[in-house]
Amino acid sequence: MIRLFTSDDLGPRRQVAPTAAQAHYLTRVMRLPAGGELRLFNGRDGEWSARLAAPAGKTCRLQVEALERPQSFGPDLDLVVALVKRGRLETIVEKAAELGARRVRLAITERANVGHANIARLAAIATEAAEQTGRLDVPDIFRPEPLTSLLADWPADRRLMFCDEAGDAPPALEALVRAEGRAWAVLIGPEGGFSPAERAHIRALPAAVPVSLGPRILRADTAAISALTLWQAAGGDWRGP
Repeated sequence: MIRLFTSDDLGPRRQVAPTAAQAHYLTRVMRLPAGGELRLFNGRDGEWSARLAAPAGKTCRLQVEALERPQSFGPDLDLVVALVKRGRLETIVEKAAELGARRVRLAITERANVGHANIARLAAIATEAAEQTGRLDVPDIFRPEPLTSLLADWPADRRLMFCDEAGDAPPALEALVRAEGRAWAVLIGPEGGFSPAERAHIRALPAAVPVSLGPRILRADTAAISALTLWQAAGGDWRGP
């Protein structure tokens, strides 16, 4: 079943105008016929069945029919990741969406070798991943900010899984089983690792939970996927309701 994210409100008998790219995808790529069924979600109103009205040139309309799933959200989980090269960052965002992260926050660190990111491109990747995985929301992608600023007002009630390469942190599953909290974030550093000053700053946070991801140094994209997987296995929605 084709699923599309829309910013429009959803409800019975409403009509939705897909974007030009979505209309092309439906009519030219997927060749959905008039009357063909699909699903729509917007992160607010749940998932609705809809049908393709007769296309008109390069545009079309979608007729909303019935609520299929009420709105729900996954765990309150942020991914905080240092800026890395474009290809790896795009992989991280895609997999974060697949693995249930609700927000992705980009951090500028002392050893980061990249200073900017294409937020629109990353948001499109997160949207496509959400459409394909069946989730009912799309992760928010935040513009990069210095790590010091991001941590300056870190909320005490949001635990921070700090993936520390130094080798003196407990294994991730062991540390996560002992830690408590409903709101969490996973922190991944750049390819060159955190500086000593950054590491000390992070470790000093009351909410920080330092963990090890094993005996090998992982690239940022591998580390992000591994950490999110371990978090989900230890306390996320992989464990069921």
